[in-house]
Amino acid sequence: MGYNNKDIEIGIIGGSGADIDLEDVKAVKIYTPYGAPSDLIKIGKFGDKKVAFLERHGPKHILPPHSINYRANIWAMKELGVKRIFSPCAVGGLTPKSDKGVFVVVDQYIDRTNGRNQTFYDGGEVCHISQADPFCPEMNNLLYKTGIDLGLNIASGGTYVCVNGPRFSTRAESRMFAQWGGDVIGMTVFPEIVLAAEMNMCYSSIATVTDLDCWASECPNCGIVMYGDKCPKCSGPIKPMVVSIEEVIETMNQNIDNLRKIIKNVIPKIPSERGCHCSHRKDGAIF
Repeated sequence: MGYNNKDIEIGIIGGSGADIDLEDVKAVKIYTPYGAPSDLIKIGKFGDKKVAFLERHGPKHILPPHSINYRANIWAMKELGVKRIFSPCAVGGLTPKSDKGVFVVVDQYIDRTNGRNQTFYDGGEVCHISQADPFCPEMNNLLYKTGIDLGLNIASGGTYVCVNGPRFSTRAESRMFAQWGGDVIGMTVFPEIVLAAEMNMCYSSIATVTDLDCWASECPNCGIVMYGDKCPKCSGPIKPMVVSIEEVIETMNQNIDNLRKIIKNVIPKIPSERGCHCSHRKDGAIF
């Protein structure tokens, strides 16, 4: 199976639970002008589709979110011919509807990162890429319908607040992000998505809610409520909730099978011809 003709249309950037069983697997090293990608890229076949899979955080999860070479990762995918990037991720929920275990097909983001290289155009030319509707509507629709067909708890649309990490939020930040309209919070969607746009690539992300960040408290009478001195509903005592790595991993492990089901069922449905506008995102953006 050859890979020199840049015909690998589907790229998956993810971590635990996002990997799938591919046939004729080959690990390739891609050299980029921006240094090394997070890891070797595994390339193989899933049915009649050629797929490239990259561990975002590197082997054994050694790369924290702020240290990932996002430009190298996206460049490497483009070098292989990838036209669509699917990026599963783990997130915290910022609202009661974004409860633990829910899948959210993200359609907007708010960038709260700093210091990350977010463009391929550092000089000579400037790219003012539009991000009004940043996620691929065609891929998002496929992901949501697939989740519904599988009987999963999945939400169509949601705003992803991307923070720099690796620390978790303060309670004040968590409340603020929710008031801004955030539905989930994570550390990796940006700048992956804008770099993909500069390459005219589709980008979609399904977020697995693993925790309730730290805006939430638990009331023995009313359940999950907003953090405060007392329950806003019954005025009784409440127990503040705190995010922990153990909780994140536990919830991810519980959802791995469902995430893999979504990926395996979506891939065969992805049309070779794109019916979205993503291939024209860069039109008129270069100065």
